[in-house]
Amino acid sequence: MTFAIDAKGLEKVYKGNVAALAGVDLEVKAGDIFALLGPNGAGKTTLMRILTTQFKPTSGEAHIFGLDVVREGGEVRKVVGYVPQETSVWSDINGYENLLIYAKIYGLPSQSRKEVIYDMLESMGLRAAAEQLVKTYSGGMIRKLEIACAMLIRPKILFLDEPTLGLDPAARIAVWKKLASFKMEFGTTVFFSTHYMEEANAYSDEVAIINMGKMVTSGTAEELKHSLRGELIKVSVSDHHVDEHTLGLIRGLKQVNSVVVADATLIVTVEDAETALPGVMDVLRSAEIPVVRIATTKPTLDDVFLRYAGTTRAPGAASTTERVEEEAGGDHRE
Repeated sequence: MTFAIDAKGLEKVYKGNVAALAGVDLEVKAGDIFALLGPNGAGKTTLMRILTTQFKPTSGEAHIFGLDVVREGGEVRKVVGYVPQETSVWSDINGYENLLIYAKIYGLPSQSRKEVIYDMLESMGLRAAAEQLVKTYSGGMIRKLEIACAMLIRPKILFLDEPTLGLDPAARIAVWKKLASFKMEFGTTVFFSTHYMEEANAYSDEVAIINMGKMVTSGTAEELKHSLRGELIKVSVSDHHVDEHTLGLIRGLKQVNSVVVADATLIVTVEDAETALPGVMDVLRSAEIPVVRIATTKPTLDDVFLRYAGTTRAPGAASTTERVEEEAGGDHRE
């Protein structure tokens, strides 16, 4: 089996003794679409920047198609494409000119640049907008242009940090159709981070969840959902606080596998929701906790994320690690 990524014991410590990665082990099969999930500050961006040779790890090692990301960084950069979360194209020039700049950076032969650029614009559905200023593009068009820039060299692996963040549903689907076509046409491995669980569920071959700099679980989306074993009882209790004593009583009930509180919702994983529900409700009534709504469902990837990452924090809230990365302005190896 060929691995696009093989990492062992990766650690990254920033100045101030802030640990972004705390011993990450990771294997990604060549040709897969791999989703990395985790709350803000979990280490997703740091890991991606190490794998794309932008940062050096404090310890551990990582290989991209057998190439060491530290000792063979120049060779690694020849086989990877990277699209960061922040905008990576120029808005005051047109789409063609953006691709031309990247073509020169990548060292594409001058005699073939124009053909390669227009082929990529055509592939991404941007041919008609090639001469338009990027500042007139929609968010989806800009993201497709950024992916086109990264795909100019036909990389063996494409890294995408939150590739569809902020895009409307139609634009997100369009971007993923193009990414899936690259996998089929060129055999490109796609490694992406996302807060959209439905994207990881629909498009990935494998999913991993990282939290506090450590990989906490991995597998296919179906395997991860099945790992919760059983069904979910979701009880909305409005803004009422469910104390630890009450949670302990629920955990002690027969058939209850786990209990998590997310915002104002109590999520109870059970073997069978129909038989377990009366016991859960008895505990809540005894504690005089008002119930607003009750639902029983099968586990989703959102539930898996909550179970293993322990948070429902939405995109946007900057974490300590992310602030350290932003303030560092580059790599600081400790």
